[in-house]
Amino acid sequence: MRALYILAWWLALPFMFLYLIWRGRKQPEYRRHWRERLGWAPKLPPGPVIWLHAVSVGEARAAAPLIQALRARRPDCTLLLTTTTPTGRATAAELFGPEVRLAYLPYDLPALIDHFLDRAHPDIAIFLETEIWPNLYSGCQKRGVPTFLVNARLSARSARGYGRIRRLIQPALAGLAGLAAQTEADARRLTRLGAHDCQVTGNLKFDIAAPDGTAARAEALRLLFAGRFVFLAASTREGEEALILDTCLEIDIPDLLLVIVPRHPQRFATVAAQLASRGVDLARRSREEPVGRQTEVFLGDSMGEMAAYYAAADVAFIGGSLLPLGGQNLIEAAAAGCPALIGPHTWNFMEAAKLAIEAGAARRVADAEDLARAVKQLYRNPEQRRLMSKAGWHFSQAHQGATQKAMALLEPELARLRG
Repeated sequence: MRALYILAWWLALPFMFLYLIWRGRKQPEYRRHWRERLGWAPKLPPGPVIWLHAVSVGEARAAAPLIQALRARRPDCTLLLTTTTPTGRATAAELFGPEVRLAYLPYDLPALIDHFLDRAHPDIAIFLETEIWPNLYSGCQKRGVPTFLVNARLSARSARGYGRIRRLIQPALAGLAGLAAQTEADARRLTRLGAHDCQVTGNLKFDIAAPDGTAARAEALRLLFAGRFVFLAASTREGEEALILDTCLEIDIPDLLLVIVPRHPQRFATVAAQLASRGVDLARRSREEPVGRQTEVFLGDSMGEMAAYYAAADVAFIGGSLLPLGGQNLIEAAAAGCPALIGPHTWNFMEAAKLAIEAGAARRVADAEDLARAVKQLYRNPEQRRLMSKAGWHFSQAHQGATQKAMALLEPELARLRG
């Protein structure tokens, strides 16, 4: 099976570069640093190297508390963070600056992995969430590089997919030096696939602190919104904006302002065009356009301000959950004390969604029409919004501590590193 997997990668490699060229038409970043995808890691200074991999934006943000802890524990080490997407790389650059070296993850072919490891010479490899690459894990293990999977999650749907190639996945998981799962359910699924000694440490995203300046940005947004009732559609995915516009713009709320923040920045222009085609009175964040009494929709087409949007909103819908896309992270809304509404599809954050609902920090809606009804009901009930806000803050605080547990898992290898 490994030979078939490698053959499939070689056959797919030309198409991977065609994909980069195609994506690069709208996002030139996809055409940059392409040699890194062939293993050309940046040249690093002498000394021990801790390598982390976070596939995209959400994982890069989740890595922040762990990177902060690693820098405090081993300031003598070089930290290398690889990502897969340009938005993940841009987020990492914004969060960590020059103190963390950045690169793209090489494609999972033995020759490319060996080239990457020869150049990066990592002493520890740490992968976040659901990043299981058989050749990459095998390459690290053959060189004696302790490899960890932390903040690991595996939905039932993904587990069924991996189960079909268990003979390929099992050796990769069995060779890990440590595995820290978010929940008991994640640990059980990973164990069935071949992982050993899987520890449950919680979700690193509960430990993420709001970016510096969030309070000031939130206050500036409140002034911009001029006392309007703000319904935030956060991290929306393709197809959801149309559903929300069809139902929520018609809600009987006199001072309603719908704020839409698409999940992926490459869709900002597309969503703006969609709003313009509907004749919606629109203001865009990127153009610093004012919000007047006639403004119906504010498009949050900016990066790094989601925490401020949550802090400035009265109610938020968490995107990716109205359609079968798995849902986006609701923890940031809870931490900001923003009442959260989630759709029926939240398998990417199943445990967090369940606990947030039980805590009273979030409510589940069945569809777009039910979402509109929930927004109207919360508009009419300020006390319920206040209670959900308070519950969200307590919920986010109660589940912190995953970083400390992950660091305890890594500690034996961190202690062995030479200075």
